[in-house]
Amino acid sequence: MTRKLKKYILLLITSVSFFALMSFSVKSVNDSDVKFPYKEAGLTEREAAAHLLNRFTFGPTPHEVDKVVHQGLENWFLQQLSAKNNDDELNRMLQGYDALTMSNAEILKKYPGNAEIQKMAMEDGLMNKDSLAKGSQNKKKLMNDYRMENGFGTYKQLYGQLINQKILRATYSQNQLQEVMTDFWFNHFNISLAKSSYGMFAISYERDVLRKNCLTNFEQLLLSTAKSPAMLQYLDNARSSGKNSRLGGSKEDMERRMEKLKNDTSATGKNMQEKIERRLNSGLNENYARELMELHTLGVDGGYTQKDVTEVARILTGWTVFPVLREDDPARSKKLALFDSEKSKRLGFVHEGDFLFAINRHDDEEKTVLGKKFPAGGGYGEGLELFHLLATHPSTAKFISKKIAVHFVSDNPPQSLIDKMAKTFLEKKGDIKQVLLTMVQSPEFWSKDAVREKIKSPFELAISTMRILNTSSINRPDVLNRWITKMGQRIYFYQAPTGFPDNAKYWINTSSLLNRINFGLAVTSNRIPGLNYDLAALNDYKEPDSPENALEVYCKLLLPERDIASTVKRLTPLLNDPDLGTKVEKASKESAANADDSDDHKPITPPTKKKTDNYTGSLSFNNSRSLKQVVGIILGSPEFQRR
Repeated sequence: MTRKLKKYILLLITSVSFFALMSFSVKSVNDSDVKFPYKEAGLTEREAAAHLLNRFTFGPTPHEVDKVVHQGLENWFLQQLSAKNNDDELNRMLQGYDALTMSNAEILKKYPGNAEIQKMAMEDGLMNKDSLAKGSQNKKKLMNDYRMENGFGTYKQLYGQLINQKILRATYSQNQLQEVMTDFWFNHFNISLAKSSYGMFAISYERDVLRKNCLTNFEQLLLSTAKSPAMLQYLDNARSSGKNSRLGGSKEDMERRMEKLKNDTSATGKNMQEKIERRLNSGLNENYARELMELHTLGVDGGYTQKDVTEVARILTGWTVFPVLREDDPARSKKLALFDSEKSKRLGFVHEGDFLFAINRHDDEEKTVLGKKFPAGGGYGEGLELFHLLATHPSTAKFISKKIAVHFVSDNPPQSLIDKMAKTFLEKKGDIKQVLLTMVQSPEFWSKDAVREKIKSPFELAISTMRILNTSSINRPDVLNRWITKMGQRIYFYQAPTGFPDNAKYWINTSSLLNRINFGLAVTSNRIPGLNYDLAALNDYKEPDSPENALEVYCKLLLPERDIASTVKRLTPLLNDPDLGTKVEKASKESAANADDSDDHKPITPPTKKKTDNYTGSLSFNNSRSLKQVVGIILGSPEFQRR
């Protein structure tokens, strides 16, 4: 690694330090009289518009600052809050993705897992025990052939649609704030595709739970995540059961019943023994209850105890997934008739879509959470009461407000801002729009210490690049996703329920920075196939007369409303290095080879493609220092890493 490149990396690392934000008072939130105090913070209207775009979109498109100023900053923000902009063009791009409009039942039918394929193939007589034997060479081929012959898709194809649509939505949606908030809440209520047992539910989870509720009411959003098959499976609540269930009997009762059945060798007797044994071995699971309080609502310092966690887990016993989700399973209609019957409703069963409250698995004794008593016999209703308690708790108001402020303002937002947002959260009963309005009307949001002081995640960096280059189409979102993964963020696959950390320290290290620099150069040198953009069009086809002139012109275009003098000075020496791309590629590979790959987002090397140049004009400066390298340097600069 050259001394110049090392110095460049050091500049990148040191550029992510943050400053304390100033504290001011703010007037009450009122949609009809929204005012942004950016002038008091010393920002011009254009600088304020750029700040809004950097925080509430995935990055500005060319000339978008002009559009926001023309529309009016407050009007633009309120329009984004409504999330009703026309997205016909985006919807056209997504037409080929069939799974995006499917229910969970339809997805399970079209995209069955290997176990289901194996079962169906055996039922059709196309596979037998010998062909399924361990080490059988034909097993994989037989299963793949069966999939293709019957028109079944794979999990890989399903996940590909999910990832591709996220990239396209983030890049092209006119409702940018909705997509930003969908991404924010997915990270907050994280699930992972790492396990197929719940990964197939991710499409409906994002579509019907998160995007649908991302700008509504927190309690509604929270309850929707709790009932989602994705969350019920991911954090194991689907298999949690209580020892004092009304219909199933206590553990002692079941053990007595098992003793009586011990000598019963009939088919019925064996079946009953298996059911009781499964029930005895399942028991209470506290995983979801713990994360519900620590990560989803109160926060780790929210004032709850281990006893509260256990009591919450007891309240949520019986909250599970509807037992037969496959649309073509003959048992589905029988189960629907059973759980939708008046008798089941009288007993206390609740069936809503893919969610089932199974009263026979519910601990129906008295519980106490955060000092509040839940009398015995509360059934499904006590769960609703619990979510209301957690969603409206002062600790939740503070925890959620801080998390929103961290994402949109600073890694270390001022307490004064968090307090104002939490106050609105409680007064407006968790209205997410009102909390955002309080934040954006606060002087702290507009403080110069907050402007451009958030570091883009790899996903945000990639999408902001697509948007600022005015990329007309992304024909290979999968290849772009490989670069996002290489830069350190494997979207949808983060295994921990915490979601990706939202701070600069997590994203910024020598290896990731090298990959970020390399990404900018890869985009502009056409090493990422399927991207259609026109660098010359960004400057209305006006040809720069030198690399230095190109650097200044394109810094203004790619870094709107920033003081580019220091950036130009910092980047100018790199223009004289004709082998910059090769050196960065070499350093990136060396760094990756020495990196610790124990994390859950191991880098994936993008395929090498033939290089072509989007710019067709005749440049007057040397080809080794062409426009594509100038733009690539800017995209890899410390300034472009910020939002």
